[in-house]
Amino acid sequence: MGIPINVGVIGCGAIIAQYLTNFRRLDSINLVAVADLDPARAQAVADSYDGVRALTVDQLLAADDVELVLNLTIPAAHADIALKAIAAGKSVYGEKPLAATTGEAREVLDAAAAAGVVVGCAPDTVLGTGIQTARKAIDDGLIGAPVSATATMATPGHERWHPNPDFYYQPGGGPLLDMGPYYVSALVTLLGPVVSVVGAASHTRSERTIGSGPREGQKVPVDIDSHVTGVLVHASGALSTLFMSFDAVKTKSPNIEVHGQTGSLIVPDPNHFDGDVQLFALGAEEWETLPVSAGYVDSGRGFGIADLAATPAGQEPRAGGQLAFHALEVMESVLDSAKTGQSVAIKSTVARPASVELAELSTGVRA
Repeated sequence: MGIPINVGVIGCGAIIAQYLTNFRRLDSINLVAVADLDPARAQAVADSYDGVRALTVDQLLAADDVELVLNLTIPAAHADIALKAIAAGKSVYGEKPLAATTGEAREVLDAAAAAGVVVGCAPDTVLGTGIQTARKAIDDGLIGAPVSATATMATPGHERWHPNPDFYYQPGGGPLLDMGPYYVSALVTLLGPVVSVVGAASHTRSERTIGSGPREGQKVPVDIDSHVTGVLVHASGALSTLFMSFDAVKTKSPNIEVHGQTGSLIVPDPNHFDGDVQLFALGAEEWETLPVSAGYVDSGRGFGIADLAATPAGQEPRAGGQLAFHALEVMESVLDSAKTGQSVAIKSTVARPASVELAELSTGVRA
């Protein structure tokens, strides 16, 4: 792969709009083709973006000018599309999670290694100024040795706003696998890999009612646990507590707090790329907002692909497959622990991704 990297997108649902906005700003990304099971959706994207062809999935996978496939399909299809792209000799960057199960995810990583291609995976929010400024504060010793963290996500359910929320309530969905990648990836970026977990979960409703769009009022069956809690034991000894819910209405708690021996941090929403990082140092009288000191400025979805394209050959991208696999195993193990009532050891590990120095990647706007 070179820079700019030629990208083809499979899956033209709602999330693609955010990627398109940022692709227009990034000289390192050259979007050449899009595909979707609904040809009209692919054509609409192609019509909105100069130089982009609308293809079938098979045509895109066979296209000689596509170097990397951006996989924006539903979670249940992530592994299938990734394996097809790898078999075609293309690198892959996927929406989270890496696959529906760790078994499928391992197959993807092994296939990529054998083919000599690269796997990247969302979330790339960890590359923004919010998480990276918090990480620098920890690395600079502003809170002393980290002791613990809390990560909280509460919403009454995506069916209230999403016109087709079915997959959120099927295996591979749920609050942990849907939103957990943001939080677990951030916790690993801040505190390092996880060695064991304990989990508990509940299933409070058997169906949900769609609240908007052409299917408003229709019922969606719920086949997953909709409220999940877990404790993550990091290799460093720090303990993180997860609270992921599609049942709670709202939380006033910060999205992530990190506590150390000499201070505490409020870390901004890991579903966003920026936000204030606040420090309460031991002996202080009030919270202090830290200056932005690390991360890609004004970043958004797609910056992980630009970062991947700039990663030297042979090195793991920051938003890479290894981090995504570790996060998936952590989440899957929390759910396993919830079923068995037993602590689960995490078999995989991952190096903390390299920190991101304060930088701007956006260079202008293309049609």
